[in-house]
Amino acid sequence: MSTPGSATAKRLHKPPSRPSGGSSGQGTASPMKTMELAPAVRKGKRKLPDKAILDKIVAILPESALYTQLLEFESRVDASLARKKIDIVESLKNPVRAQKVLRVYIFNTFANQTGINSGSENAEPPSWSLRIIGRILEDGKDPGLEGDSQRSSASYPKFSSFFKKITVYLDQNLYPENHVILWESSRSPALHEGFEVKRKGDKEFTAIVRLEMNYVPEKFKLSPALQEVLGIEVETRQRITAALWHYVKMRKLQIPSDTSCFMCDPPLRKVFGEEKLKFSMVAQKITPHLVPPGPIHLEHKIKLSGGSPVGNSCYDVLVDVPLSLEKEMTAFLANLEKNKEIDACDEVISSAMKKIDEHRQRRAFFLGFSQSPAEFINALIASQARDLKLSAADAGRDAEKEHRAEFYNQPWIEDAVIRYLNRKPAAGNEAAGNK
Repeated sequence: MSTPGSATAKRLHKPPSRPSGGSSGQGTASPMKTMELAPAVRKGKRKLPDKAILDKIVAILPESALYTQLLEFESRVDASLARKKIDIVESLKNPVRAQKVLRVYIFNTFANQTGINSGSENAEPPSWSLRIIGRILEDGKDPGLEGDSQRSSASYPKFSSFFKKITVYLDQNLYPENHVILWESSRSPALHEGFEVKRKGDKEFTAIVRLEMNYVPEKFKLSPALQEVLGIEVETRQRITAALWHYVKMRKLQIPSDTSCFMCDPPLRKVFGEEKLKFSMVAQKITPHLVPPGPIHLEHKIKLSGGSPVGNSCYDVLVDVPLSLEKEMTAFLANLEKNKEIDACDEVISSAMKKIDEHRQRRAFFLGFSQSPAEFINALIASQARDLKLSAADAGRDAEKEHRAEFYNQPWIEDAVIRYLNRKPAAGNEAAGNK
């Protein structure tokens, strides 16, 4: 059935079946409007949302206002979830990081050294092994020393992810051919829990280890003048800018008449060389005072006697570690995509809406019939006759022209009549023969 006052909907080709039970609906609308009959137009109809309730249903079911409120609430919840999903996806691309302490251990082991198992006939040549490992501290404690290293390694990035390059320098006199061992993250994308250098030898010496940090986001070393102002040595550009803004705010250097500028006190004048500066120029002005931080220089004495392993030195390095919320956020996103239960409920609601609309159409049909049976039937027959004519009309026929006398004065009419008359006796003879 069509919408009242609209000519874009289809009409019924036949009256719907009588529903079970009597109809008790009351109405004061005119029969023609209640019947919802309108001229058919070959035009597409916008499909309503499956769960949307029609205005015509609202008119006869006041309780449907509660359902409409639920739909509005659902749309707000869906919008909130969509925004939260976008926020989570963005946070996974740029995870929040917290500053932690990475404790680096350097020690060596040895085997088959002079004086150890010297009586063995098939003794292996003397050798040593230098190891470099590290772990993130939890509340100032090393979880590896407390027997909880597996949990720590699972919740934090692996040791090699904190470095761009690790270089080990051996004694060139003892190892002239290969005294420099280099590892670069760009050449070895696989992550490691530690590094180990093995060599044959029975001479003690001092090995030099240089660690180049892989700061994410990138960190810079401040110039001495900027260090004097901010009191920090190595930091990200964002935190350096924030510290500078805090310095200006605490010393009330912002110009009241022009809040886009600030005055430079003597320490700032050493850095910028100006009496006043715009905040928009800070990023450009501090760039010359920022340089890549140098490598961490460590030394370890390779000892080949005494207890093994040798070396009890450890070094603490501040690193930025992503917060361990990735698994929870990923699981949350995965649960958002699993809408089987919600989809099943939507299907039930959609089916119920269709049934309600079917009953509404039947109610409107019988209500119109009860108010004016004759007028209703005449309008229905006329409507179905127009539909039948439109559906039965061929593409090459014009039903309106066939009603005019001029149509039968065309040249081909005489030949068509002769063929029609010749075909009728043949059909009659065939019927007589069958008797």
